[in-house]
Amino acid sequence: MGEGAAYFDLDGTLLDASSEKTLTGTLLRRRPWRLPVGLTSWSLRTLGNLLRGRAPYDALRNRGHFTGATWDTLEALSEELARDVLMPRVPKEALERLAWHREQGHRCILVTATVAPMAEAMGRHLGMDATYGCGPAQRTGRLSGSERGWSVPRRKGKVPVVMADAEANGHDLAECWAYGNTHADSWFMRECGHAIAVNPEGALVKEAEARGWEKVQWRVA
Repeated sequence: MGEGAAYFDLDGTLLDASSEKTLTGTLLRRRPWRLPVGLTSWSLRTLGNLLRGRAPYDALRNRGHFTGATWDTLEALSEELARDVLMPRVPKEALERLAWHREQGHRCILVTATVAPMAEAMGRHLGMDATYGCGPAQRTGRLSGSERGWSVPRRKGKVPVVMADAEANGHDLAECWAYGNTHADSWFMRECGHAIAVNPEGALVKEAEARGWEKVQWRVA
């Protein structure tokens, strides 16, 4: 088998902030005319998702708020925000844990529901060995607000991403680590032999206690 691996969620886990909310808010401040377009698209997609029977968690997390934005704009803005705004929101405990894994020879992998340009920008600044965010394989032109054709590592969707990465790199998941902060992350955390609940609340606290997972607090003071 290959060397071990550590799989990390981003928002609320490695990052004491919401990367996508930061990206969305900055985009709106710089282009305020986008507000009615994004809000209308997001609302219509949320309603459509609910009518199709999707869980509220997934229905609310559509990409209507990016409707009409170009991938190039998101790439450039994500890099700027990752460097200047979000990296200072990475707790020292998170950086220390990443350093510890690297000392052990482990690969460090980011698996996040954050839109791909932001996920990849954070992955570069964090020095991750691989990053899996939400987005299509080819990113050109403007976003429609739809996730059709995208890889979407969210909730159960993180499991096949983690399993495929482990298989491609020769990892035994029983020897791998998983870090998440919400019950939505528990799906991929269960696949790994060493699960750590970061800043857990509600259902994840109960699951961590039931499964004997370690619980830690990583916050920026």
